[in-house]
Amino acid sequence: MSKTVPVGVSARHIHLTQEHVEALFGPGYQLTEFKPLSQPGQFAANEQVAVIGSKGKFDKVRILGPARPASQLEISRTDSFALGVKAPVRESGNIDGTPGITLKGPAGEVELEQGVIIAARHIHFHTSEAEAWGIADKQLLKVRLGGDRGLVLENVIARVSDSFKLDMHIDTDEANAAGANNGDTAEIVE
Repeated sequence: MSKTVPVGVSARHIHLTQEHVEALFGPGYQLTEFKPLSQPGQFAANEQVAVIGSKGKFDKVRILGPARPASQLEISRTDSFALGVKAPVRESGNIDGTPGITLKGPAGEVELEQGVIIAARHIHFHTSEAEAWGIADKQLLKVRLGGDRGLVLENVIARVSDSFKLDMHIDTDEANAAGANNGDTAEIVE
């Protein structure tokens, strides 16, 4: 049985706490939805912020909602060079000991003490899909991306939850290396 998964290419983005949303956009401010994301309840917000590193900045980084318990900037390795930040590859939410960065919004600035990561490649599985395919939460998988520049990605983390929808997330560097786009498919080979 083929284990085919849809591919989602994740460009640089940021998750913010409600406290940081208000510091950047004003007291009581609530994020507004630009478009829904593949995972239920998640959305790309209309709001964007500037992120400022020691070597460079990006003026329009999309915020993803809803607000989270900790603020986290997810960038590619190429982005880390441009910003001058030595971001480690981490699973989302694992930000202890990561570098910080300056955020600027229309109503103020925030100095993140930590939270800049390069998101580890991963696949979201609904519990039923993972069980059917014999895949466990946190299992490391090998996944083949096809096409003219096809490649095999190792150490793809399985993330299993009743609240997830099947989708593989890779960053723009990984997608560009493989010539992959949103909506392409990949095959779990191991």
